[in-house]
Amino acid sequence: MAWGLFSAGLLNAVLGLLQYYDLAGGLASWFASPPAGRAWGTLRQRNQFATLLSLALVAMLWLYGTRDSRQARWGLTAAAIVLIAAAAASLSRTGLLQFVLVMAVASLAAWRERRGRVIPGFLRLPPPLVLLAGIPLYFAFDSVLPYLAASGDGRAFTAVLASRLQPAVVTTDSRVVLWQNVLSLIARRPLTGWGWGELSFAHFATLYNGPRFPVILDNAHNLPLHLAVELGIPAALLICGGFLWMVVAAKPWRERDPLRLMAWGLLAVILLHSLLEYPLWYGPFQLVFGLCLGILWPGSPQRPKANSSRKLATFAAAACIALIGYAAWDYTRISQIYLPREARLLAYRDDTLAKLQGSWLFSRQVDFAEVTLTAVTPANAAHMHELAGRVLHFSPEPRVIMKLIESAELLGRDAEAQALAARFRVAFPAAFARWLDNRPDDAPEL
Repeated sequence: MAWGLFSAGLLNAVLGLLQYYDLAGGLASWFASPPAGRAWGTLRQRNQFATLLSLALVAMLWLYGTRDSRQARWGLTAAAIVLIAAAAASLSRTGLLQFVLVMAVASLAAWRERRGRVIPGFLRLPPPLVLLAGIPLYFAFDSVLPYLAASGDGRAFTAVLASRLQPAVVTTDSRVVLWQNVLSLIARRPLTGWGWGELSFAHFATLYNGPRFPVILDNAHNLPLHLAVELGIPAALLICGGFLWMVVAAKPWRERDPLRLMAWGLLAVILLHSLLEYPLWYGPFQLVFGLCLGILWPGSPQRPKANSSRKLATFAAAACIALIGYAAWDYTRISQIYLPREARLLAYRDDTLAKLQGSWLFSRQVDFAEVTLTAVTPANAAHMHELAGRVLHFSPEPRVIMKLIESAELLGRDAEAQALAARFRVAFPAAFARWLDNRPDDAPEL
């Protein structure tokens, strides 16, 4: 697990630095590449990139502390410098918080180790001052990296992280406005919430008194707030309070086992990110989170027989592999409709949509494709109205809203069309204006 995280983080760090200096070259065709002066590796977003680097750094500390070879330790130290440089290149404020947390806690553990408060020789971390020196090194990279990428006239073409830490005017697309909107939605349904996966619809359907977050809001960018808005305050308190109780009961501050210490560090990185975004909505972070819970879960004092335990583990592993295999197959199948015809698998190049019915995991993606690819006519108005109304709860974006309004008009539901148009105008004013300009002259006035 440690080598996997460390390797993934180091490879992404090297790739991120190549992206930062616009040197990725032919590798860029394998993933979404950022503009020069930014880095995100294969993760398509700077905060996720920074979180992977922080996870790799935690894994690197465990590997360092459990190695006896001097050469291995020097190699891991050099790799840590690359990770720190890439973290600085990410310009992620979330990553900075994670990095300071990891270095501070690791230096505390190293200090306790040298005070004889742990089993001698169990981890052997670097000296506390060396670990703390990583923090000024981070800011040194933040200052130096842009000037190494200076353009021909000697000016750096990138901003430094310090500029992103300055107080700024709160804009409508800031987290402050986002959280204000979420709190307003919680206040409307504090006990039951809006339902799991309904935040984007709730945001579209609600007219706020103050500023409005201007894009589709499908996550509260804060795990407790997201649980509260979709499941209600009681459920959020129960879930978060229960998890906090388990953490306190486990007493991580008294932990001595190296593997469990690494698991706590990995969990801390992901949970810190979860207070600002939604890493647990992505498979790689879900996998790390689940593995850490498995490591930390208390074992039964009465262990089952070895054979029974192995059979149970084998069955669980086989079930997981089967589920992942099905998900991979179903994803490959459903994704064909989102590819150009020439890029699709041969069996799905014709009548693609008709061949994608019956998905357990991605039925909503199939419905979305059907809504956006099908023109509304008097003959299919009833079906499109029902389908678009359902998809509106999945992704309330202009293409879906337009189809819902048009089908409502054809069905004579003018009041519903007017109400939808009013919300469309507020939620996506530019898209609404373009759609209004392109409507037929004989279309009902909205």
